[in-house]
Amino acid sequence: MISHAPEEGRTGDAARLHHPRGRLALGGLALFAATALLAGGCSSSAASEAGSPTPGAGSSHPISARPSATPRPTPSATPSLDAAVEQITDAQWSRMVAAGLWRKGCPDVRDRLRRVAMNYVGFDGKVHRGVLVVNTDVTASVIRIFTRLFEEGFPIRRMEPMEAYDGDLNASLRADNTSAFNCRRPDQINAPFKKSPHANGRAIDINPLENPWKDLRTKRWSPSAEYAARAEGKGKILKGGLVWRAFTEEGWVWQDIKVADYMHFDTGYPSAPFEEASTTAKPSTATPATPAR
Repeated sequence: MISHAPEEGRTGDAARLHHPRGRLALGGLALFAATALLAGGCSSSAASEAGSPTPGAGSSHPISARPSATPRPTPSATPSLDAAVEQITDAQWSRMVAAGLWRKGCPDVRDRLRRVAMNYVGFDGKVHRGVLVVNTDVTASVIRIFTRLFEEGFPIRRMEPMEAYDGDLNASLRADNTSAFNCRRPDQINAPFKKSPHANGRAIDINPLENPWKDLRTKRWSPSAEYAARAEGKGKILKGGLVWRAFTEEGWVWQDIKVADYMHFDTGYPSAPFEEASTTAKPSTATPATPAR
């Protein structure tokens, strides 16, 4: 059974600020002014600066202190990516191993994986909370990329770690799930485990339904051919478009494979440590000798 419940809750709305204004009773105000003039050595400004209300003699209405002239703060209603980077806990690692995301023969990356929780804009136009599991050496780059996508309003269907799908790549693709780390099962992989960008946490698949790939084994589009044509569309990735620019300007490679793989970005094949200095270099356009997924 596939769980589609995200591990992080959605962000709440910013709390509204409210400053009640004190009301001045006209009769009490006049009497207060007269009393101030009779009181020698007491200035009206000193009375005003005293914070406690002064009751008006002979009146049942108290005189409230004058409201401050300080401008009210205006809370920002603009949401942000609000990214949080955390180490993989023992509990999550146990779930990942149980789901088959890591096993003997996979890269020894447990201590290098990070959980990046962040906001994203959904297809419904609302802000949702999602998680990508990536290598620690790409976390800063991932946050910059997804900040750009968030601020531009690029829609993402869902963003859940692969254990939510029991490690089943096809189930994640069918759910249109954006994901990263997964040392894929032998029947779901093209690249050797040790060299695979996904198995090393340095690859991301975005909106698989809108950006399918051509499976080398079946020669069919996966998860569906519905959006295989490259034309403008919601959630689609096009060469020269927003998502393509956001990744390639950071040094990532799009479709690092011999066949069409519109959902896929990685930092190179075979997977190697990603250095920030490489973000200034243009991405390679060479066709890899071995499929990189």
